[in-house]
Amino acid sequence: MTDERPPVDPAARPTGEPLIVLEHVDKHFGALHVLRDVDLTVHRGEVVVVIGPSGSGKSTLCRTINRLETIDSGTITFDGKPLPSEGRELARLRADVGMVFQSFNLFAHRTVLENVTIGQIKAKGVRPAQAKADAMELLERVGVADQAAKRPAQLSGGQQQRVAIARALAMKPQAMLFDEPTSALDPEMINEVLDVMVGLAHDGMTMIVVTHEMGFARRAAHRVVFMDAGQVVEDADPETFFTAPRSERAQDFLSKILTH
Repeated sequence: MTDERPPVDPAARPTGEPLIVLEHVDKHFGALHVLRDVDLTVHRGEVVVVIGPSGSGKSTLCRTINRLETIDSGTITFDGKPLPSEGRELARLRADVGMVFQSFNLFAHRTVLENVTIGQIKAKGVRPAQAKADAMELLERVGVADQAAKRPAQLSGGQQQRVAIARALAMKPQAMLFDEPTSALDPEMINEVLDVMVGLAHDGMTMIVVTHEMGFARRAAHRVVFMDAGQVVEDADPETFFTAPRSERAQDFLSKILTH
């Protein structure tokens, strides 16, 4: 399955209400200062791709937004409200902010269909028959409906990641976070996952994507955020970032990755 739709138009990026807002966010792991005074606003329907060298804080940034990591200072709000710290409100946040990891995180002992329905049934109280119908529709959308009865180990990495995307979408999230979703995949499987993500971008899903896939950034992002040493160094539309980066650090980063 190859997505033939044109690239997202950064000039048409959503400018409505902010959905995710980080202000002056700091995070330490012991003596390591992994996020330094980070400000970031993502509007509803916007696709923001976060890139940068390893260890720049990209994944940590992603994980703070659904509180898989707590922050030391600053504020993060989702849909106008501070992130909840525990209990049902936190579970609701994690349903509203779907997350796709590099390692799939599927339940190995359950079928593909069960992986996609279990969250709907247990967390949202959806009736099993409805959850199954919703799940099959989503599996069709990501191109793996024919794998519904299999277990994850019987699938390729690309198929597993598409199931993981369907599982997150089954919770009807307001936003999706992708943390290096293709980094564990063989090269020939990367495009099948990126095609699904491009489709989500065209459908208006709010997305924050941490990735090394520069082609995806050019094709699907409204904005590219470049991080280094825990800081947001640049925040620009893809055309500006890739053709005329302002900072020396971004110029150096791009010169190394775009010539390989």
